Amino acid sequence: MLGRPPNVPRRKPRRADIDLGDIQGNVLRGYTHPAAAYLFLRIVDVDAARALMRRMLPQVMTAEPWRDGVPETAMNVAFTFSGLSALGLSPNLLESFPEAFREGMAARAERLGDRGPSAPSEWEDGLGTGGAHVLVTVYAVDWEHLTAAVRSVIGEDERQQAVTLVHLQRAEALPGGKDHFGFFDGIAQPAVRGAGVEPRPGDGQPDGAGGWRELATGEILLGYEDEDGTLPAAPLAPFERNGTFVVYRKLAMDTAAFRRFVDAQSYPGGPRQLAAKIVGRWPDGTPLALSPGSPDAAIASDPARLNNFGYADDPDGFKCPLGAHIRRANPRDSAGFFDGRLSNRHRLVRRGRAYGKPLPPGATEDDGTDRGLVFVCFQADIWRQFETVQALWIDDGDPFGLGRDKDFLVGEPHGTEGKMTIQGHPPHFLKPQPRFVTLRGGEYLFQPSMSALRHLSGAG
Repeated sequence: MLGRPPNVPRRKPRRADIDLGDIQGNVLRGYTHPAAAYLFLRIVDVDAARALMRRMLPQVMTAEPWRDGVPETAMNVAFTFSGLSALGLSPNLLESFPEAFREGMAARAERLGDRGPSAPSEWEDGLGTGGAHVLVTVYAVDWEHLTAAVRSVIGEDERQQAVTLVHLQRAEALPGGKDHFGFFDGIAQPAVRGAGVEPRPGDGQPDGAGGWRELATGEILLGYEDEDGTLPAAPLAPFERNGTFVVYRKLAMDTAAFRRFVDAQSYPGGPRQLAAKIVGRWPDGTPLALSPGSPDAAIASDPARLNNFGYADDPDGFKCPLGAHIRRANPRDSAGFFDGRLSNRHRLVRRGRAYGKPLPPGATEDDGTDRGLVFVCFQADIWRQFETVQALWIDDGDPFGLGRDKDFLVGEPHGTEGKMTIQGHPPHFLKPQPRFVTLRGGEYLFQPSMSALRHLSGAG
């Protein structure tokens, strides 16, 4: 999710050890542009589509630092497996891509927990059907520049002969950088080795000695050593280096239901603390692991403290519940995760954007507005990283000793059986699990390096 407490400075730049100019932007650094659009396109004419890609290349942002201030727009391009097939890649090359990517998200919905209203049969038009070939993500400083950039892709007859628009999603940062539930998120991003950014305490991986280190480059980008010291499995040339796999999920958020639920519970700490227990942080970003009783502005505004915590000193979940959302999504050094070594193989770079207008403060009835989060993450291995987090940590409580209990915030409810336990003396039980989040559609994509993108376009 998008969000960063406004008083926390961005990480400082330093010398990069990898070729940032060959890596598409938004993988190693998040954009600050408030407006965004996600365009899913279907290739109609391959030659015309390649020509369109060549015209777009100058607008595609790389991971190199911005030397002349924030650009007015930034664009990035990724492909579904059906899109790479439509471009005429050889069978051997297509077969070299991993199975999860080839099958696509919709085909793997059951294992991901995408059931009921979140099942592919309920998804929005254009997603999960094989009809989407290309995702063009456009970021802009305002809606005027965003509209102009979108028109540069799909706005003229010549371009429409190359591609057709099958799904469009606009997104915009909410006031104050919070999500629709009122929380800062996206705080805990992994610091990637060689990316040219100075890590802050907690941004990397537990080092087993009470400190932190950077995440191996190969956990996010192909062609580099991963946490096991080996090269991650990669497709054949020209896609074997500086590319990454992308997960796109549109998540509708029922703000009214979340507010009604926390207000209706007889939790001793009150609705605000109950919401924090469900999430694992206070709304200002203060982690419960550091301040379980109340938010702490000194922690929330201090980059050296905001993310500098683990769970080894809280094995029973008395400070941060074992089932809290952020603890399940990134267990860090929780008991059973071997001082963080197990969670190190399942880290993600998340780039989310809120969409839809916020529900007015205090409102507890839904106003019919479509609102939520465009969840995007990058990883070298969809199965090992995203699918492990989603299927084993979000949709299944066993790794945390919670049985069948799912993530209470974003998990798919299973009838009246779902619950959350807030550890304490005595423990407090939340039951049954309501529906706060519903998946509206998604895709697995591959975001190639700049050199591979030029190859696909026929530019070299």
